[in-house]
Amino acid sequence: MRVPRSLAQKLSADLTAAEFTVSALTELWGEDAEQALHRNHRVPALRRLRTQEPTPASTLATLFVLGMPVDRSALHEALPTLGVDGAEELDLVDASGDSIRPNRDLRPYSFIDATGAGSWWIVSDLGELALGRELGEDHVLGVGGASLSLAGLMLQKPVQSVLDLGTGCGIQAMHASRHAQRVVATDISERALEMARLNAELNGIDNIEFRHGSLFEPVEGELFDQIVSNPPFVITPRRADVPAYEYRDGGLVGDAIVREVITQSAAHLTPDGTVQMLANWEYSGATSGLDRVASWVEGTADGVLDSWVIEREVQSPEEYAETWIRDGGTRPGSPEYDTLSDAWLDDFDRRGVRAVGFGYVILRLRADSSGSTWNRYERLQTPAGQNETGLGVHVAQCMSAADRARSMTDAELATCSLTVSGDVTEERHFWPGAEDPTTMMLRQGGGFGRTRPVDTALSALVGACDGELSLGAIVGALAQLLQVDEEALASQLVPQVRELVDDGILLLP
Repeated sequence: MRVPRSLAQKLSADLTAAEFTVSALTELWGEDAEQALHRNHRVPALRRLRTQEPTPASTLATLFVLGMPVDRSALHEALPTLGVDGAEELDLVDASGDSIRPNRDLRPYSFIDATGAGSWWIVSDLGELALGRELGEDHVLGVGGASLSLAGLMLQKPVQSVLDLGTGCGIQAMHASRHAQRVVATDISERALEMARLNAELNGIDNIEFRHGSLFEPVEGELFDQIVSNPPFVITPRRADVPAYEYRDGGLVGDAIVREVITQSAAHLTPDGTVQMLANWEYSGATSGLDRVASWVEGTADGVLDSWVIEREVQSPEEYAETWIRDGGTRPGSPEYDTLSDAWLDDFDRRGVRAVGFGYVILRLRADSSGSTWNRYERLQTPAGQNETGLGVHVAQCMSAADRARSMTDAELATCSLTVSGDVTEERHFWPGAEDPTTMMLRQGGGFGRTRPVDTALSALVGACDGELSLGAIVGALAQLLQVDEEALASQLVPQVRELVDDGILLLP
């Protein structure tokens, strides 16, 4: 069903008039109730609302965020332009009686990106809290933790075209619309595409084209400056009694959907085009998950893909099964939960999977195929959510700096006057009564929040990087101070400096 644009515009007008915003809702029920909602517990919010006079914002929050029925008269007051009939036509509500029930989740969403602060309203399917049961297999997910991670990871430099592969409710396409001239958003689910269209129209975004189909089929033969994807990467047993949720299950065995996106993406990138995606990968036999991803990347497109793959978490088969069975709304202790757990663990046992990794994949198609590729695979198991808002900006800066540093010889790098990034601090730990530190660490406040051990020489070098002295001059002064051979010290320190440049800890002029 295609939604009339006029209805989306009326809904937008009503939501604006009702001041249906993130800050307004938090003010309605308070920070503690807000945190409880993140844990799928709505009672604290409901109790706070009962103590207040109803407002349009509280009516909309009760209906669409908390998933509770409201009176017809109250909803008419909250949506005077759209009306109850219009809300029903948009399939937002079931208006068959005087008590109006929600059919969809509708909530405000706010963010900050490289362009500045922004806010939207996002329509998705009702979650487990409102449904009181397991999710349907055609469930359209709203803005969750993975959505926020990818939105933060997205490179935000201006480009002509972006492909959002597996758009879901459309949130990544909407973010991409802020820095791209044109966005193509695809999904295998028609329901998801309809909700994504509604979200774009509701928020006045008109540079997104929506197409139905699997993976790259809807864009065969087309090239894009950027591809973003939160693909349906969840590893699911291929059994009839295991739900295949469209929003997370790509229908292939194991991590094959991730392999397909990685290996096919090069054929759809312009020179210097990039990919940012979330992914799972399996540990099988003696092969690590990162080695598995490396084999996909480096065996693709004649080896012309630069890559930066970051593993944020590793789960055992038991932990992985628990995570995704619970995600679908099946509660531990039920017969259904036990059946699904058996199915997941049987699948992992049969295929020899000993662990599953989760992380970020960043790719770039080299414009110059004659040069060597830049391939970086690392484990950064920092707390989930840390600094994710600005990761895309940080990643772009690190990649640019790495390109520049790799184009320089050690002698050329020695002529540069580097500076320390403003978010970097140094920690020193001492045994009680000791004059010298036992441990020294550089700690990065932004980016990936890295902590890097350093020795006395490297600590002194970083401390002297004030943008005035050249790297060569600093190494020479340190050699005299430490009474060591300058050439030997340079051989020790310059490779470490290159690593710090790659990490965004030291900045090139």
